[in-house]
Amino acid sequence: MKYRAEIDGLRALAVVPVILFHAGFELFSGGFVGVDVFFVISGYLITTILIEDLENQRFSLVSFYERRARRILPALFFVMFVCIPFAWMWMLPSQMKDFSQSLVAVSLFASNVLFWKESGYFDAAAEEKPLLHTWSLAVEEQYYVLFPIFLFLAWRYGKNRVFWMIVVMASISLLLSEWGWRNKATANFYLAPSRAWELFAGSIAAFIVQKQGVRKNNYLALLGLAAIIFSIFAYDETTPFPSVYALVPVLGVVLLVLYADKETMAAKILSTKLFVGIGLISYSAYLWHQPLFAFARIHLIEYPPFTLMLTLSFASIMLAYFSWMYVEKPFRNTSKVSRTSVLFISISGMACFTFIGLLGNFYSKDFESNWLNRQTLEVQNIYEALSMSHPTNSNWGASGENIQEITACVFNVRELNEQIESRILECRERYGKGLLVLGDSHAIDLFGVIASRRENPFLIGVTRGGCRPHDNFKFCHYDRVLDFINSYSSVFELVIYEQAGYHLLRKQDGTKGSRSMFSELANDGAVMDVTVDEEHIRLTSEFLNSISDIVTVNWFLPRAEPHIRSNLVLNRGCGYQYSYRPNLYETFEMLDEYITESVKTDFDERIKAVSQNDMFRFNFPTDFLSCETVYWSDGEHFSASGEEYFGRRITPDLFHNE
Repeated sequence: MKYRAEIDGLRALAVVPVILFHAGFELFSGGFVGVDVFFVISGYLITTILIEDLENQRFSLVSFYERRARRILPALFFVMFVCIPFAWMWMLPSQMKDFSQSLVAVSLFASNVLFWKESGYFDAAAEEKPLLHTWSLAVEEQYYVLFPIFLFLAWRYGKNRVFWMIVVMASISLLLSEWGWRNKATANFYLAPSRAWELFAGSIAAFIVQKQGVRKNNYLALLGLAAIIFSIFAYDETTPFPSVYALVPVLGVVLLVLYADKETMAAKILSTKLFVGIGLISYSAYLWHQPLFAFARIHLIEYPPFTLMLTLSFASIMLAYFSWMYVEKPFRNTSKVSRTSVLFISISGMACFTFIGLLGNFYSKDFESNWLNRQTLEVQNIYEALSMSHPTNSNWGASGENIQEITACVFNVRELNEQIESRILECRERYGKGLLVLGDSHAIDLFGVIASRRENPFLIGVTRGGCRPHDNFKFCHYDRVLDFINSYSSVFELVIYEQAGYHLLRKQDGTKGSRSMFSELANDGAVMDVTVDEEHIRLTSEFLNSISDIVTVNWFLPRAEPHIRSNLVLNRGCGYQYSYRPNLYETFEMLDEYITESVKTDFDERIKAVSQNDMFRFNFPTDFLSCETVYWSDGEHFSASGEEYFGRRITPDLFHNE
């Protein structure tokens, strides 16, 4: 296979934005597309190698898997090995258990499945998982296992038919991803079936290049380069991915593969020493960056500052050069490392890390006991309180994954279906009109607050983390709830709505609101340059107004969220003067005032705005924790004890139509 320097340069264009995106630099808001660029490159290179082997009748699965093992496993095992002592020293017991499971999954090429299974709205912070980034390696590894077998078996039907088979499979996968982000967003992100079309795009490009060579077209090559750069800076975490949006960077790579002849401007740019140099070590750089970032976030009391994350970004490049020079290169050299040695090291490494991971998982309770024995009594008590307040355990009346089943007619679900609707109608017959709590994960808290008072015999919650009317993804619950209310107008006396406040805010520069606006600030860092998101407030108000045509709506306005890290609590204990960051509470007061005036002016007071901040009257540090319990679970949600604690402050008249 002829070497193309611009492909290595393209790898640099992929890995640097990924690193800077994960480091938290907002300028590279779409840096995650670098993973998609890698997928296309891998599809192109692997397919080219396989076609050449098949055409020259030297195809061998053993040889292919050997080359992949030489390329992938040594550096991966080295990084995993380095992670283990830092995990032992710095991780909390719950984090250590998750890390142990990831060691097993990475060793078995299934980490994408693990992280899909673990992912949920209340999952431990993804950015604190050192091996999270290996999900993309798992997707590629699954492709490496299956695609050569497919190509070998299909080759008998002729090269042209194989090409069209791949086109059909790519089209199905793309359609699946387009359906997936609307209906199964997490599975769509992590799993191979909805990512395969990106690898197949590279395969398709390989067939074309094999047939007609690399064509010289300056304009199309530059268009491809521009498409990748555009997506790096224009996309953000709200962009559905993968989906048709991913066509922009994917087709950008395809255009470069097809038309970036070495004489084109795009190829000359990508072939410069800097691009090629970073491209050569891009795999190791990708491996190193996430562990560095994750352990920094785990170990520090405050969120790592800009300067540290920039330093760690450079450190990942330096470590990448070391592992490329002393790990990757030697193992790729067949004269230095034999096939037998590669096989032995691969199997031994997989077995060893699987064994270590299984030990860490099965003996997680012993690890927790040993960890607690090394701590002071105060840390032990605070750790116990934090464990009890963890979001997966912390909603009042919850069982399983935050399914709140308190009585036959007091329950909270993620969505409506025919069975749930029939149950609600039976409750209507038994108790008369009921109360509906609607919203995102913050509404799950509100349901617990109201349920903890034990005053409403007919209380229904339909709440789902990550779902809000201003986004209203297809998998969200709002449309069906509205249809149900339209069909059965006398079921509910009152609908109460709540959602996270930061999604109703934005930066002055137009950047959409996210929890990072608060959580990534220093503990004494002031909230600045934040204003209301008029569009999100308008869309939410319009949805609530459509409900108010049928039943009264109370909008419980967003509560001020402290965003205090568990690391700080463990370090400072229960006697520390925890407080809101400067200007954070005032920002939520501003949001209160804007929404209240907006619904009064634009919707003729058909929606009643209720200030939770006035209702709960938060007074820190008293309302953050005591030495026995923590009232907040993750910096923004109430814990179970918090729901009951704050539930005593509300008056019953807020839950009746007046």
